[in-house]
Amino acid sequence: MGYIFLALAIASEVVATTFLKFTSGEGATFANRWWAYIIVVVGYILSFVMLSFTLSRGVPLGIAYAIWAGAGVVLVTLISWLVFKEFLTVVQLIGIALVFGGVLLLELGGKHE
Repeated sequence: MGYIFLALAIASEVVATTFLKFTSGEGATFANRWWAYIIVVVGYILSFVMLSFTLSRGVPLGIAYAIWAGAGVVLVTLISWLVFKEFLTVVQLIGIALVFGGVLLLELGGKHE
C-alpha cells in the first residue's frame, strides 16, 4: 500500500511542477493565471501528504525519497520535452537513464522484509 501512496505523491508533484510553467509564462499575471497557482499549491500539498502516508506504511525514507525525486525529475523532463517542446540532448537522455538506474539500484539493494 505504501508504494501506491508513493505513486500518488509522484503524480501530484509532477502535475504541480508542470503547472509552474503556466504561472511563469510570458505575460503571466495572477489575474489571468490564478487557476494554475491553485493547481501548484494543491499539488505540492497533496504530494507531501501522500509521501507522509508512504512513510507511515513502512517504506524506508531513503528509498521513498529517491524514487519520488528521481521519478519526478525524469517525468517532468519528459513532459517538458513532449508538451512544451523543450530541447532534450543525448547527454540529458543518458542522465535520465542514470537516474533511473540509480533509483533501481537503491531499491534492489535495500533490505526487504
